[in-house]
Amino acid sequence: MPPTESPLARLDRLLKQGDMAGALRAADELLAQSKRSFPGWLGRAVANLNLGNLADADADIEAACRLSPGDLQALLIRGMIDQRLGRIDRAIESLARVASTKSPQAVEAGVTLSEVLWFSHRHDSLRQQVAAGGAWLSDPRAALALARLRAQQDPDGALADFLAIAARERNPVLRRVAGFDAVGLLDKAGRYREAFELATRLHADSTPPFDLEGMLGQVRDQRPLVEKGERWITPRVDPVAGVALVVGLPRSGTTLLEQMLDRHPAIAGIGEYEGIDRIGGDLVEMGRWPRGLALAPREALARVQQRYLDGARRLRRPDATWGFDKTPRAWRWLPAVAAVLPDARCFHVARDPRDMAISIFLSYFHPMSDGWTASLASIRRVVEAERSILPRALEVLGIPHERIVYEDLVDDPAGHAQRCLARLDLAMDERVLAPEANTRAVFTLSHAQVRKPINRSSIGRWKNYAFAFDGAWDALAAAHDARRGSR
Repeated sequence: MPPTESPLARLDRLLKQGDMAGALRAADELLAQSKRSFPGWLGRAVANLNLGNLADADADIEAACRLSPGDLQALLIRGMIDQRLGRIDRAIESLARVASTKSPQAVEAGVTLSEVLWFSHRHDSLRQQVAAGGAWLSDPRAALALARLRAQQDPDGALADFLAIAARERNPVLRRVAGFDAVGLLDKAGRYREAFELATRLHADSTPPFDLEGMLGQVRDQRPLVEKGERWITPRVDPVAGVALVVGLPRSGTTLLEQMLDRHPAIAGIGEYEGIDRIGGDLVEMGRWPRGLALAPREALARVQQRYLDGARRLRRPDATWGFDKTPRAWRWLPAVAAVLPDARCFHVARDPRDMAISIFLSYFHPMSDGWTASLASIRRVVEAERSILPRALEVLGIPHERIVYEDLVDDPAGHAQRCLARLDLAMDERVLAPEANTRAVFTLSHAQVRKPINRSSIGRWKNYAFAFDGAWDALAAAHDARRGSR
């Protein structure tokens, strides 16, 4: 009879196998035996980080570091979590400390540090890191950092580098990232057909089958209730305070709005917090989605609400009274917002669907969770679904909100900022008009754009790719144009 596997051995095995849900359960078993289990907290942090549960991972790694402040693996995970949460100085401190050692963790720390420096636009520091050398430069991922630096002075040479990485590397994530960096350079050079063709190949080669019908199903379930025009949810939990949410698709201007409002001393951007997805998942699991939300037990809704609030407050600056949640999926869960987070303020951001679509298609998105981005046809179906319920759902559900049209926002940032701040009961602050001065790093596709003053450069970008659009987009475009200048 084989020996019984210990909880610690099981945790280690599951982490190595990539079974993060199982690893989370194994970590909880260890912590049930002792809350002072360093492997339990560290394993839990790693599992939650990989599952995208950043608020939980942050709490877990904090507990691990209290128990063993000098552990290099814990410092590495601490730095990786801080990177994802935009705590750049803390991330750099932890990662640089680990990267300077001769430990097994030094290479991963060096690679992660290079990503932090790139996305936070500390390019001089990245050059210094490269010049200092180190074992991390032998990692295949270091070639990406070198190519990105080269692109600033030698775009053609960097393009060749990116294409070579995309062609030769075994790591599918590295191939995909490098490929879309090459797409970006082709687009910037005005080589639009080449950029489109390369993006098409990358999507075909690296995006697995995606259940688009399943994703759109939850929207279809809401549509009859929205079209009926009657508010079917009366909140059974207490109103929340200090919760603001963006509502809109990726590449619609949500990052710009977040970076603007984050400049206000009373508002803290909390990034793409996973809390809304967890609320939605909990309600589906209860069997209450979406028609039965009004009958969900108050105690269960209160627990779901508290978990969201605990995580959001953890990610918010201590001096801020509002947390701005930039989750890209809130538009799919608005009945859940109405039921669990009454009095949360929502900001619906919409952009020309063709500009948004081409920006999505030419960019790196996660091929598993965002597989709908792999073709203009599937992107159009998602846009159609979003606009079939918005902004009507916000009105029917009685959610306090503002409607923001991206093109109007860049034409009149002061007027829109004042309106958004008034929705949060805050006075105007001129700092919100200079989002490029925001020191909070952006780990989204808009990281470069938001480091520039507000401008119109991306409006009408789709015209460079007019060959890729057909008449199926006309109704969406006309409906968006009709929104211009209105609220």
